[in-house]
Amino acid sequence: MCSETSVRDATSPGNRGRCTRNLLDVIELDEQIRAVAGPLTSARDVTLLAHISPDADALGSALALGLALHRGGAKVRVSFAEPEDVPETLRCLDSAGLAVPATQVPEVPEVLVVLDTGSLQRLGELAGRVAATIDAGGAVVVIDHHASNPRYGTHHLIDDSAEATAVLVLALLDELGVTVDEPIARCLYAGLLTDTSSFRRATPATHATAGRLLEAGVAPDALGRELQDSHPFAWLPMLSTVLAGARLEPESARGLGLVHAAVPADAVAAVRTEEVEGVVDVVRGTTEAEVAVVLKELSPGRWTVSLRAKSRLDVRAVAQSLGGGGHRLAAGCTLDGSVEEALAALRTALAEAPLL
Repeated sequence: MCSETSVRDATSPGNRGRCTRNLLDVIELDEQIRAVAGPLTSARDVTLLAHISPDADALGSALALGLALHRGGAKVRVSFAEPEDVPETLRCLDSAGLAVPATQVPEVPEVLVVLDTGSLQRLGELAGRVAATIDAGGAVVVIDHHASNPRYGTHHLIDDSAEATAVLVLALLDELGVTVDEPIARCLYAGLLTDTSSFRRATPATHATAGRLLEAGVAPDALGRELQDSHPFAWLPMLSTVLAGARLEPESARGLGLVHAAVPADAVAAVRTEEVEGVVDVVRGTTEAEVAVVLKELSPGRWTVSLRAKSRLDVRAVAQSLGGGGHRLAAGCTLDGSVEEALAALRTALAEAPLL
């Protein structure tokens, strides 16, 4: 979030619509942007990766940058390890058909860009492409807004004060001299919209950035419906079944309250990835709980976990203690065992979580 001592107006032409905090932060971020722009300026073959089960910020950021590089003459591919296809609600972002299956990602990319991915683990089976590229002397550009990012590339643009990775990509496109037209703006707006929970966690700079993207031609109502408000009928019985099994534990999470639900493998298979990922947004509305947890069964005994906090507890620290990462109020990890074993591990970690 912005401090009250911003040194440049977020709407000024030289500020790229970014939220700034103090002069040293501005200088450091500008240096990162220039350093990252270097290997991309002359790149002729670029692979851009999003994390597994990509959301609008991860895939939208990758497609926006990929589209700009593609127009500049580079051969571009955008991919992620799983699922096999682009989530249906995000297909409207791939206007140039840049997304390819993981099987089409080169074993040793010439230039590799990893976006919105706080750890190598989040790349799934494509994680090895990072080491392969570095070993071959290639550039690995990491663009992210997760504070937990360990900086695993050769060039980094990382700012955990950015509302979304899309904001950092916009700053990079400005540095590259790219004209942000509607297809690019659509991808960036998708990331900004979803990672700010429909602008509920927005700052004045966020709205200034959104205004710039709208001026480029984005249709916010249509895009919002596509991304967030359209579900197949199968979503309703799945949600009904999952919510019927939800449980409230008022004494958990340091006495602040925990609500949790599990999505079994058969329910996961019955709907799209985006429906499963969206369950936590329903569960988190429970007023009696500071923390919401949704466990999603990938395979027997293996669960991906989404954690959300309202304002008082650091779930990023919880996820990191369990091998994951994320933001202070939104994080995730992967756990093995039965659902009760996974919940036991989460309860223990939540009992030791830092307060905000």
